[in-house]
Formats: sequence, C-alpha cells, structure tokens
Amino acid sequence: MSHPFFKKHYALLERAVETAKERGYWSAYPEMPSPKVYGEGAAERGKAAFDACLNRPFEIDHPGAETYHGPRCGQETSPYGFALKIDYPKPSPEEIFPALEAARKEWSKAGPDVWAGVCLEILARLNERSFEIAHAVMHTTGQAFMMAFQAGGPHAQDRGLEAVAYAWDLLRDIPRKARWEKPQGKHEPLVMEKRYRVVPRGVGLVIGCCTFPTWNGYPGLFASLATGNAVLVKPHPGAILPLAISVKVAREVIREAGFDPNVVMLATHDPGERLPSQLALRPEVKLIDFTGSSVNGEWLERNAIQARVFTEKAGVNQILVDGTDNLKGMAANIAFSLSLYTGQMCTAPQNIYIPENGIDTPEGHLSFDEVAAAIGQALEKLLGPVERAVEILGAVQNYGVLERIGAAREIGKSEGRVIVDSVALTHPAYPGARVHTPLLVRLDAGQEEIYSKEWFGPIAFLVATKDTAHSLEIAGRMVCRHGALTLSLYSTDDTVIERAVERAEETGVALSINLTSSVYVNQSAAFSDYHGTGANPAANAALTDAAFVAGRFTVAQHRYHV
Repeated sequence: MSHPFFKKHYALLERAVETAKERGYWSAYPEMPSPKVYGEGAAERGKAAFDACLNRPFEIDHPGAETYHGPRCGQETSPYGFALKIDYPKPSPEEIFPALEAARKEWSKAGPDVWAGVCLEILARLNERSFEIAHAVMHTTGQAFMMAFQAGGPHAQDRGLEAVAYAWDLLRDIPRKARWEKPQGKHEPLVMEKRYRVVPRGVGLVIGCCTFPTWNGYPGLFASLATGNAVLVKPHPGAILPLAISVKVAREVIREAGFDPNVVMLATHDPGERLPSQLALRPEVKLIDFTGSSVNGEWLERNAIQARVFTEKAGVNQILVDGTDNLKGMAANIAFSLSLYTGQMCTAPQNIYIPENGIDTPEGHLSFDEVAAAIGQALEKLLGPVERAVEILGAVQNYGVLERIGAAREIGKSEGRVIVDSVALTHPAYPGARVHTPLLVRLDAGQEEIYSKEWFGPIAFLVATKDTAHSLEIAGRMVCRHGALTLSLYSTDDTVIERAVERAEETGVALSINLTSSVYVNQSAAFSDYHGTGANPAANAALTDAAFVAGRFTVAQHRYHV
C-alpha cells in the first residue's frame, strides 16, 4: 500500500537513508532562520502564532478537550520572566487508551510506505512552523532564540527524519512473501508459500523533558509512528507547548491521510501528579521513550516490564587536559561549551581534569592555576558584552539549577576554591529572566564524592590529578559507574590519544579530540553522530541507530503448501 505523501517525500527519504549509512554532513531542514529560506514574513507569523497561544485554552481536536471543565492544567512559566497561562486538555487514561486502541488498528495495517510518508509530511509541516515552535521552546526551556530555533526546530526535525529513515530501511528489507522449496532427492520437492507481515508492538509512550522537548522527543515519536505504532506524548509539565503543537500538527496530517487522528494523542499533567508512572504501567503501553533523571529512568526500566524502555538519563561528562598546541583555542572552546545554554545540556562537560603539575603548551609549561586562569579568562571574554552573553547563555530553566549553583559555590568556598563565580545578568529585553554565568570550582582528585555526581547546570569542577594517566583512570571509572554521553581530550601525545580512544570504546562514550574551532563537545549532529551508546548508565539506547527502531515491531508469518 502506498500513499501520495510517500510519493511526495520519497526522494527525501532515500537521501536520508543514504546519508545515515555514510554518516556525512547533511541537514534536510535549513537551520538558519532566514527569510530567504522560510519566506518573507515567516518570522513574524511564527511569533504571532506563539503569542496567540498565550493566556487561553490550547486549541486541539482531542478526546477530552471539548468536555474539559476541571482545574486548569498548565503552569508553564517562561524562564524569561512571565507566565504562559495556557490551559491544556487533561483527558483521563480512561478516555485516552480506548481512543488509542481504536485508532491504531487501521494504522497498524497501513504498511511501511504509508507510515513513512505520513511521518515525512508531519515533519514538513513542523518545519513550516519552526518559528512558532522556536518561541515555544525558548519560553519553556530558557534556550536563547537562535538555539531554540535550531535545536527545537530543524535539528529536532532532522533527528525525527533519521528515525523514520532507519525504520523504513529496516522494514523494506522484510519480504511480503517467499516461495520455499526443499529438495527431496528422487521425490518431488517440498514447496510452501510463506507470507510475512510487520506487526507493530502497540502504543508508544513518549515522556518529554523540560530542556529539549522536541530534540529528545521526536526520535521516539517518529520511530514508533514509522513502525506502525500509536503514540501517546506526555510532555514535561514545565515544557508542554512545543510538544502540544507537535501533536496538533501530527493529528492534522494523520486525519488528512485518511486515518483516525487518535493515532497520536497528548497527555498533560501539573507538577507533582503521578500521571507518568500511571501511564507507564498501563498494559497497552508497549514502548516507552524517556529523557530525564536517573531515578525516574531506572524506575521505568525496573517496573515497566510490559514495555520496551528506551532511556536517556543523567551522566557525568568530562574533559581531560593533557596538553595542547593551541591554548587560546582550547580555552575558548571549553568556555563556550560550559556557557552554551547555561550548561543545561545532557552533553555539557562538568569535570575538567588537569594534572596538578600542569601541561605543556606553545606558551611553555603552564601550571594548573595558569591553565585554570586561561579558561576563566576565556569565559570572561566570551561573556563580557551582556548582549552577546544572553544569546549564548539563554536562561535557567528551573529553580533547582539555581539551588545547585548555590550548593556548589558553598563547596568551593569551604573545600576547594572558586576560580570563577557565577553571577546573575540582567537581560536587555527580559528584565525578569533568570540568566546566570558558569561557576568554576577547583577540587582535588580525592574529593570524588563531590564531582562523581551530575551537577546539572552551569557548574564545572576543575580537578587536580596526579597526571594524565590518573585523569584517564578517574574518567573511565566515572563513565562506568555514573554514565556519560561525552568525553573530551586535549593532547599532543599520540600514545595518550590512543589510550583515550581505547578507554572510550571500552566504556561506551563518545570521544572528541582537540576541539579548538567551531565544533563543540555539546553538539550532536543527526545522520552522523550516535547520541548515546547504550553501553554505560547514562543511556540504554542510542539516538539513532537500527537497534532504536528494530524493537518497535515484530514479524508475523503464515505458510501453506503449494
């Protein structure tokens, strides 16, 4: 079974499949918010669409929306200093799951080409609304506008497309039928015809996060849709709007394609409510995609035993400094990595290991304190003009981050040394915004009880180690015990680099070596970088590879003699 949407987007799909295999650079959706790309007036229309969402009920044709008269669901507050005041429908599980089950029956039989075509049309329409989604991401997560546009829009769409490409490529290799002949010597061969059908697992549950709701949410959403499953999207209560818009768009496309729009549904709740755990344990839920804390992720892995669970959890990302042939480039790269979105990225570095006796550089041998000072000076230079600083830092998503800054500062004062203090900045356009610069604290290697846990936010520990071998030993242990998505190394010694590569492979963490230009350890590119490995406690899956989609369907067969 084919569909006009599949024919419309077939060339794009083939290109995505090809690029995913080559792992080179390609982006299907332009990342620059230029009128030359998105059309004159697109930015203004997107901002107007976002503004139209504020201070009113969210309009969506959804079971429960028309009868909802209960307490307001929706307490989103922009990290830039104002309440969104959006009411969302709050259907009960008793309303949600019968609708999902009824809708998925026809959808599950549509086949890979239809599933892919509909997904690609959804992505195309999401791309058209990238400006609206950018403002929604900005004012729920705290990302600065440019980052919200890129990461929340085109980059997230690329990740969704990547999942669709992997799913379709796997499914098209499954034959619909086969003729089976077994020779019987002098007798007639045994002849059978065998037929095969892809059978989706059932209902997928996407549990969104508050910092990257679309970038982390789209892979699971589209991997499940592209393998024929129905999907229930449960946003984080602090960042509902970006995924609510996405669900609304998906439902519109699915209806136009001739299917029940309840193939994709939205489940919302206020902070403190137990809805996520209630949904996760429903027998209808066969797939769960989760991004969030280790506590919640591990609970899902242990308890949602009826489902395939894909998790991205907390980790301790690290930088090893052994030496450099470009001190200025190294310091600037580290400073930007620590500052980007105020360190509120699952890939942002936290621990920076520097030998206590210093490192060799073109400027000569530098002590630990001199290396730390170089990083501190790079931070000050980067964040000097406040107008530039706020576009890099964005805003702090929630008060828990501010509490961690305060706790780390106290540790720095009592047990280590504050190298660079975190300071609050006044945003020129949003005086109420929570804008804070990174905090750098010196620790000794023996203070592992402090730096061995994740301090999510603009907090970095510069750890004095005996030597690079000691740094590498600590880093490997941290990855194995606590997980990590990224590891970075600065060295001019090929032997050190080889050892770091081996250790990264052993512990299952992505390694970046000598980044001194405009590529940062925080960044993960669709179609090229595997985000996560599933080989350490930070994540049990990778975004995106064949394994990420293969478990979302089974193959049923029947056979008979010919």
